[in-house]
Amino acid sequence: MSENLPGGSLTLADGLTLSRMGYGAMQLAGPGVFGPPRDREQALAVLREAVDLGVRHIDTSDFYGPVVVNELIREALHPYPEDLHLVTKVGARRGADRSWIPALEPDELKAQVRDNLQHLGLDVLDVVNLRVGVAEGTGDDPLSEQFGALAELRQEGLIRHLGLSNVTLDQLTEAQAIAPVVTVQNLYNLANRQDDALVDRCAAENIAFAAFFPLGGFTPLQSDTLNNVAARVGSSPQQVALAWLLQRSPTTVLIPGTSTLAHLRENIAAADLKLPADAIEELDTIGG
Repeated sequence: MSENLPGGSLTLADGLTLSRMGYGAMQLAGPGVFGPPRDREQALAVLREAVDLGVRHIDTSDFYGPVVVNELIREALHPYPEDLHLVTKVGARRGADRSWIPALEPDELKAQVRDNLQHLGLDVLDVVNLRVGVAEGTGDDPLSEQFGALAELRQEGLIRHLGLSNVTLDQLTEAQAIAPVVTVQNLYNLANRQDDALVDRCAAENIAFAAFFPLGGFTPLQSDTLNNVAARVGSSPQQVALAWLLQRSPTTVLIPGTSTLAHLRENIAAADLKLPADAIEELDTIGG
């Protein structure tokens, strides 16, 4: 099955093989990732279509909605296919004003894990990412206490594997001293390549690097370069940006989000786009 998955497959541990092209469920919630979807039936259809197209890696969290997205996933896909892996994250909660509020005390993290289990209808979570840093990027605060709380739940059998989100190289090292890390999820794209060293380290250690915001932070000049390459290879700029990420590293995984079937199909089709060397060379000039 593995090589037929979109983007190919990545095996991170026994029983954990992801499609490198995944699906990020965040956009299924309402505006601002808050409240119910604009079109509930289409949201359910997008989830089912993603699985039908071979996606075996869905990124979610109970703070999307909040709760809304996990409940949509459960309604659309439960009982889940045996080879479908749901990757959740903890470390925040939502305010009534739609704000994102850090929630990193050990007791809060453990409660969030149990909320994810309940709303997804699971007895154990495949992967839980500890979200630290800030919305705009990483911080440098110690995370041993927080990651240790999740490691305790792993020992109890509520979590199979652990990951990190919005972290630095040093924080990855700190976490690995406590428990194995199978995923890292950071902002990374053609225009934002400050984590090049982290991408390379993840590849060397067989850790999945989930790059989010594949089209975030482009200047007009950078967008022109991307658009020119896209026109030359006969694909959309979004598809080219996703294909570049897949070719950047063998352990890069993608979690593009959408709430429409057409956009979902376009994203997944990017997994079949192989960029020629001259296109890669031109795209590499964008990074900074």
